[in-house]
Amino acid sequence: MKLAIPSIGRGGKRSRVSDVFAKAPYFTFVEIQGGEMSGATVRENEASGMKQGAGPVVTKNLKDSGVDIVVAGEIGPGAKTLIEIGGIELFTVEPGIVVSEAVQRFITSQK
Repeated sequence: MKLAIPSIGRGGKRSRVSDVFAKAPYFTFVEIQGGEMSGATVRENEASGMKQGAGPVVTKNLKDSGVDIVVAGEIGPGAKTLIEIGGIELFTVEPGIVVSEAVQRFITSQK
């Protein structure tokens, strides 16, 4: 299972969850295997500087990257709809928490 977390900074699991979704500076991608985190990669969000239309671009990129779950704080209604249409699940956490904590909350919620 592949998770994507909009994040602040390149720190991977040590980064913080962004308070925005489509315009977050980075996305941290985490694989879950056997109920455990299995590594993390960070990618710069190409859509972060867009004035409009960032939601559809980000959603397409996440879908193309094989993301199953988005773990995020704030997501606008348009992006939320696109995520759902794309078959990606949404798990909500408080913005500002550490990515590893956000992922652990998701894992715990699945038990």
